[in-house]
Amino acid sequence: MKRTIQVRISKGDKLFVAECLDLPVVTQAATLDDLAKNIQEAIHLYLDGEDLAELGFCADSTIVATMQMGTVA
Repeated sequence: MKRTIQVRISKGDKLFVAECLDLPVVTQAATLDDLAKNIQEAIHLYLDGEDLAELGFCADSTIVATMQMGTVA
């Protein structure tokens, strides 16, 4: 069983984008604070009523986000 739900954050032209690597969930926001709220809400909505064990997750799974900063010159 997975204990973490992985999310990748990147910066678009105008918005931050969060893409869940373990579930088909994507959201965006103008600030990182708003993005954190959006991705948490989107994941909770997606998982609402689902059997977490059937999806391979523990009941106390944690959302872990990493941010893609860009390339090194």
